[in-house]
Amino acid sequence: MAVQTVAGSTTPSAPAVDLGPAAALSCRECGERFELGPLFACASCFGPLEVAYDLPTGSPEELRKRIESGPDNIWRYAPLLPVPADVAEKPNINPGFTKLVKADNLARELGVTGGLYVKDDSGNPTHSFKDRVVAIAVEAARAFGFTTLSCSSTGNLAGAVGAAAARAGLRSCVFIPHDLEQGKVVMAAVYGGELVGIEGTYDDVNRFCSELIGDPLGEGWGFVNVNLRPYYGEGSKTLAYEICEQLGWKLPDQIVIPIASGSQLTKIDKGFQELIRLGLVEDKPYKIFGAQAEGCSPVSAAFKAGHDVVRPQKPNTIAKSLAIGNPADGPYVLDIARRTGGAVEDVTDEQVVDAIKLLARTEGIFGETAGGVTVGVTKKLVEAGVLDPTLTTVVLNTGDGLKTLDAVAPTSQATATIKPSLDAFRAAGLASA
Repeated sequence: MAVQTVAGSTTPSAPAVDLGPAAALSCRECGERFELGPLFACASCFGPLEVAYDLPTGSPEELRKRIESGPDNIWRYAPLLPVPADVAEKPNINPGFTKLVKADNLARELGVTGGLYVKDDSGNPTHSFKDRVVAIAVEAARAFGFTTLSCSSTGNLAGAVGAAAARAGLRSCVFIPHDLEQGKVVMAAVYGGELVGIEGTYDDVNRFCSELIGDPLGEGWGFVNVNLRPYYGEGSKTLAYEICEQLGWKLPDQIVIPIASGSQLTKIDKGFQELIRLGLVEDKPYKIFGAQAEGCSPVSAAFKAGHDVVRPQKPNTIAKSLAIGNPADGPYVLDIARRTGGAVEDVTDEQVVDAIKLLARTEGIFGETAGGVTVGVTKKLVEAGVLDPTLTTVVLNTGDGLKTLDAVAPTSQATATIKPSLDAFRAAGLASA
């Protein structure tokens, strides 16, 4: 079957590519299959495409050993990803295998007794989970002959693309809303690529990028979250793989995941299902909970209303990394939350700040606003009796709080300013604190 030219194809037809176990692209709506290429929409029904695999066969024990003997990054899972077998030998930022922190102090604060873990992805090279998805997209960009790496971004992705492109020797040009947090702007610009602010919201930026893809100006450009999106999204599966491996090859009972586009949540569920099919984990029920900020909560609103369609919202929240008012994977998130017995909930900006500080105070993890959203929603779900405190629970922190200092700066200042003397220290009442 020849690669079909559909919305999102910006490069000439190419010979067969080596993307490891990736066999084809499959439409999530109608199931039609296409040859691997820079496509993201089905030519028949315009549904989203995702990667279909010829997954490894044989003994689960042997596959576990193969994975465990691999590098301490996402390439240990290369047999399950759309990447060539020699991917670990290529210049890449090599993200992944971040810490799964047993959060006993936070568990006591929240009243969780079954075991609470924080998957802390702030330890990635550019300090967010986006390094995972971009690393996969870079391999697809190489395979399809792209020379420029690009994206629409709420901040973290822009930095990840800039770093990965620099490492891979590719040009980068990324697009962001003009009013992002300064820390994210600097981190995206420092890698030497082009950074373009667009006047408007993320959804405006995304629409602009979709237009650029269809224009000759976009020839040879790989947009990681548009025409490379099927491959890019697969990077989020590595969170599922790592969590299960770090739990001793067991599924968590419950997991709380932040929602921006919703792709991360859907791909974590896909990762769990693949591990079950391969016999790497025991098949048992698990619940997936989605977390949003109240100021941009279209999926939460749809879940609470019992709707299958997500109505777009205009974002107004400090959690800018999650501020996608028209999330592409929103309907799939609703399906997964309902299928697994989970839920989608939201918290106010004030609750986000409180949760950032709670995580920092109890576990020494300074998460960005998205981490505040997941911890805040976890707290809210426990208090409402929706999340079972007696079960093993994993909460995602997807980025570093140093990127969103403005959110906590007003309430995180010096305890006291004193003269350099013991009398002054004693007078400040801190000696016995």
